[in-house]
Amino acid sequence: MKKLYLLLITFSLINTICTAQSIPNSGFENWTNMGTYYEPDGWGTLNSLTSALSVYTVTRGNPGNPGSYYIKVTSKNAGAMGVVPGIAVSGNINSASMTPESGFPFSQRPATLTGSWQHMIFGSSQGYIDVLLTRWDGNQRIVVANAHRTLTGMAMNWATFNIPLNYLDGNNPDSCMIVLAASGAQPTNGDYLWIDNMTFSGTVTNTEEQDMTAGMQVFPNPVNEKLTLHPIEGQGKISELKIMDISGKVIMQFHDSRNTTDMTLEVRDLPKGTFLLSGRKDEHIFLLKFIKE
Repeated sequence: MKKLYLLLITFSLINTICTAQSIPNSGFENWTNMGTYYEPDGWGTLNSLTSALSVYTVTRGNPGNPGSYYIKVTSKNAGAMGVVPGIAVSGNINSASMTPESGFPFSQRPATLTGSWQHMIFGSSQGYIDVLLTRWDGNQRIVVANAHRTLTGMAMNWATFNIPLNYLDGNNPDSCMIVLAASGAQPTNGDYLWIDNMTFSGTVTNTEEQDMTAGMQVFPNPVNEKLTLHPIEGQGKISELKIMDISGKVIMQFHDSRNTTDMTLEVRDLPKGTFLLSGRKDEHIFLLKFIKE
């Protein structure tokens, strides 16, 4: 299950500059008949990996809200493979490595991802929706904006969701990846997330980076071995900590969650370079840059 866990936390995007495009098959009306199952057009799934076992973690539901169909993303027991997480990516998944490998061309600056959902878990590991906008600057992939929404609680009937994007760069992106996950790091058989009628709304026109510190700072910066995360605006519950490279790929993840004044993170094994530390303080997301010497 190690590779399946990496799938949940790894983003790997192609380095290609492309023109803008809307979310592919955003209403999930279009599906391709693969013989024994249907695959949502424009979305990558793990169905090809589990189809030999007649297990399908992404299926079409009907009727839609609105329309004829919606997408059903469900974590399922696949025998010797264990519980395979239900996941769909707006792009392609490499079924061999079980990691997303590309998003779709996109050059807009939307404010919010909206849509309709139903969801429930049967264990303790909530699913999520992630959005990542990036651009290639000729040398590296830059994170333009991101969003993360954990599916707290449950939604037993169709409900509207609105997920704001957090902008870190003043330039337009060239690529977008959306991840729909029925479970978190420890999937349970039957966890599900149903989605329909997704769209981006609003436009962020400012060219200045938004303040994403949430009253947090890191030191020393640059750092060699140990990085201290310090709340400069009072204590709060620190959770969902992860270190990403500048492309948005998760390098390290910390599962500790506590009310704290300081947290010390061991980073001596990181290569030299620039990294992003993201997390949540109470209900606020923060994203901080640091340099590893």
